[in-house]
Formats: sequence, structure tokens, C-alpha cells
Amino acid sequence: MGLFQAFDISASGMTAERFRMDIIAQNIANVNTTRTEDGTPYRRKIVTFGEKTLTPFSQYYETARARAVGNGVKVTSVSEDTETDFKMEYDPSHPDADENGYVYYPNVNTVTEMTNLIDTTRAYEANTTAFEATKTMAQAALNIGQ
Repeated sequence: MGLFQAFDISASGMTAERFRMDIIAQNIANVNTTRTEDGTPYRRKIVTFGEKTLTPFSQYYETARARAVGNGVKVTSVSEDTETDFKMEYDPSHPDADENGYVYYPNVNTVTEMTNLIDTTRAYEANTTAFEATKTMAQAALNIGQ
């Protein structure tokens, strides 16, 4: 694995985790949104990661050299959580209440989102540490060559 590839892998991890933080923040911001543009309550969003693929030329090059290479991570999808039900609350005075007086609130749990945020922050920090370690190794290698 090349030096710059190690930087790319850490950077892709940081970018993906930053995107995940943004989606978590969006979920928390919409915890009380009872009506979106389509008239339904906000639905929690989930980020899915996948392996970053190489370009066709670099795939050929890597195959020819027969090396196992990590490529980093990318966001493969942002999907809505359809498995968790909306929260129902009785409030007949609410403008979004149904005919029985119930209001449907988003399926966002603040505790779950904060836990995911802590997890994302730790993953971001781990990628930052790996990036710094790679930088330190590169600097040490340059100093040896002097």
C-alpha cells in the first residue's frame, strides 16, 4: 500500500463520518416535525457505508500486480427508517391531529441519535489518528533519508 493511499483511506473515512454526523443532526433537528412536504411526519434517515471502488484503470493495474488493497469507504445510500413506527400522541388541539385527536410524531429517538453521534465522533477521531500516524511515519522516513 502506498503512502498516499493511506492518506486517502483515512480521508475517505473522515468524509463519510462527517456526512453521517450531518444526517444525525438532521434527524435531531426534525424530532418534532409532524408534517413534511408530502404531508407525513419526518422519517428518520440512516446512512449506509460501503467499500470505495477503484477506477477501471487502477483495478487493472492492481490486478496485474496482484496486491490486496484497501480503498477506503464511501456512502452508498441514505435510506429512511421504515421499520420503526411513528410515535402517537393524543393532542386534539394540534393542527396535524387526525380525526381521533392523535398526532403522529417522527420515529426519531434522541437517545439513539446521540449514541450514534458519539459512535460517529469516535470513528472520525480514529481516522484522524490514523492520518496523523501515517503523516508521522512519512516524516520519519524522510528524516532517515537525510
